[in-house]
Amino acid sequence: MTKMIAGQALVKVLEAWGVDHLYGIPGGSINHTVEGLYLEKDKIQYIQVRHEEVGALAAAADAKYTGKVGVAFGSAGPGATHLFNGLYDAKMDHVPMLALVGQVPTATMNTNYFQEMDETPMFADVAVYNRTATTAEQLPYVVNQAIREAYRQKGPAVVIIPEDLSSTEIDYEPVKTPNTVSNTFTQTIDPKAVTATLELLKAAKHPLIYAGRGLLGARDELVKFSEQFSVPVINTVPATGVIPTDHPNAIGTFGRLGSKSGFEALQHTDLILFLGSEFPFAQFWPKNIKIIQVNDNSFDIGKMVPVDYAVISDAKSYLQAMIATGETLPKTEWLKANRLNKQNWNKWLSQLADDDSNGLAPEAVTKKVASMVGPKDTYGVDTGNVSEWSVRGLPMNKQQRFVLSGLFATMGYGLPAGMAGALSVPEGQAWSFSGDGGFAMVAPDIITEARYELPVINVVFSNRRFGFIYREQVDTKQHLYGVDLTDADWAKVAEGLGGIGFTVTNNAEVEKVFDQIKDLQAKGNKKPIVVNAVIKDDDPIGTAFMPLDAKLYGQETVDAYAKENHIDVQQQPALGELLRAKGDNL
Repeated sequence: MTKMIAGQALVKVLEAWGVDHLYGIPGGSINHTVEGLYLEKDKIQYIQVRHEEVGALAAAADAKYTGKVGVAFGSAGPGATHLFNGLYDAKMDHVPMLALVGQVPTATMNTNYFQEMDETPMFADVAVYNRTATTAEQLPYVVNQAIREAYRQKGPAVVIIPEDLSSTEIDYEPVKTPNTVSNTFTQTIDPKAVTATLELLKAAKHPLIYAGRGLLGARDELVKFSEQFSVPVINTVPATGVIPTDHPNAIGTFGRLGSKSGFEALQHTDLILFLGSEFPFAQFWPKNIKIIQVNDNSFDIGKMVPVDYAVISDAKSYLQAMIATGETLPKTEWLKANRLNKQNWNKWLSQLADDDSNGLAPEAVTKKVASMVGPKDTYGVDTGNVSEWSVRGLPMNKQQRFVLSGLFATMGYGLPAGMAGALSVPEGQAWSFSGDGGFAMVAPDIITEARYELPVINVVFSNRRFGFIYREQVDTKQHLYGVDLTDADWAKVAEGLGGIGFTVTNNAEVEKVFDQIKDLQAKGNKKPIVVNAVIKDDDPIGTAFMPLDAKLYGQETVDAYAKENHIDVQQQPALGELLRAKGDNL
């Protein structure tokens, strides 16, 4: 045993779990934990953020990038409450996270002391594990258990630390039990499930895979299955990259952030293989479709949409079992038409990018970024219209990693996630993508990127409004109120915070500036970069409903939609038209 303060002992527990950095701001109630970080500074990096919310969001992003627990801390009172956004993001996207929360000394608890709050019930809804340490000696044990539960239940764990406990000297002995975080056994899939789903697949005329985050890490299996059985693949937005975005069978996603090819495939499918997801918007899928759902959590089976056949299994293991049958299905006109539909959609996005006659198109920025990203780059994407442009334009065809606030969808996520990418995946270039609304919430932490020499490339799409919310007010015929933003020069802001700033307003400037950035990074730049992309205020095309098939929606509806969205239906024929041209009468 070794004598040390409990604050240092708990940091040693973090080290044992492979934590190499964490985020937070010091404060009286957490200072002896910070002292522990100082004593272990050669083994774990403390990142001083400018707002605890940024630290918590970055910790959640760390977990999404790596699968390893992300860690943030805050002091009692306001330091604790500032952590909530990151904790709820981790909860709703099911990733392991640990929050260390300061508390007033035990002798002053329950006395209306300065910054004293009853913190345990505060975190009851968000935390999968929520404990207040009661002795200094148990503190390392409680932190160890918290991390175990964060992994086991795939969510945020909270440990509340009264100030006097972390400063108390204890005898510390490292935990001997191995830090096991995943099953080491091989799952066997019920042969009946394989046979039954194979029969359904063979009987389907228009089968479709809907892949969720449960298949992250199973790219090879998904590609092999899709090719072996000739099934096109849609993915949920948080699962972007689960199949390479340039694979011919990858046809995009569905919903407001989606693609024409994704929307139309759903309108014509007769069987969905719903794999590794609890996708909340499944309730908006067309009715009368057969659905096979595969999920390792029985609670998620049928939770969002009624299913015809359920397989309680890890989705990767299920695909491996299906592949092992050796069965194959031929390439059908259904698969070919979906491939062509996606190719046409990509051409249309490229045309949008090339036209800056009425102002800079955001697609021009993502197109340029796509031309220069490396195989291990990371993308931290904010909430709003920027999510649409990023999902549609950023390549995920190598080992790139893409994170956003999926189900919680909090604004201000892009910059913290970009920072996390630089720290968690240092071998790649870290990018962040934000709208001007979300960036304004967290911009001061450009200072943090500068302080720790994190050369993140932060792209800010500036259109002087909350674009996503603006569109909602338009669609629901409300008054446009509260959605306009006072402009700011984000390039100058970046320079004032220790970074490098650029502004682009047209395609020529995009080419010039991003080539300069590429040169800066190649020369070893250590400063964060902010690109203030002043874009035209057109909304991105809505893809939740795309009435382009006259047989389904009527010619008048098609003409009105195509005119409003500047779509040439000759270049963008509906999937139904493509199928009918090949003799598929649907």
